[in-house]
Amino acid sequence: MKISPRRRARECALQALYSWYISKDSVEQVELVFVADQDMKGVDMPYFRKLLRGTIENIESVDDLLRPHFDRSETEVDPIERSLLRLSAYELRYELDVPYKVAINEAIEVAKVFGSDDSHKYINGILDRLAPALGRK
Repeated sequence: MKISPRRRARECALQALYSWYISKDSVEQVELVFVADQDMKGVDMPYFRKLLRGTIENIESVDDLLRPHFDRSETEVDPIERSLLRLSAYELRYELDVPYKVAINEAIEVAKVFGSDDSHKYINGILDRLAPALGRK
């Protein structure tokens, strides 16, 4: 099955966001290195940039949205899961043209590729609680 350009944008944005989280480099540096080093064929580049930059520019408000829904300290959440939750929370809060069910389903599918065995269940649980809190259900 062919992966949509937006799914590829989400996958790449997750990887770049994780890199930003680990490296502490600027978003510009992370994006430059990521785009230079990765195969960006089939990626919706404007959406990739919007997700990456938007998530980082709004990281404090995104973290504030997520914090009440964690069942453990946010520092105990796996860095890949935390990056995906941040990306998805940004999308639910700021990308209102994306239906909430699409944003949640995309997060689950991306988690199945990049997360641990059951991370998609954890991501689903958090986002299912977050969406109504944002008035998206």
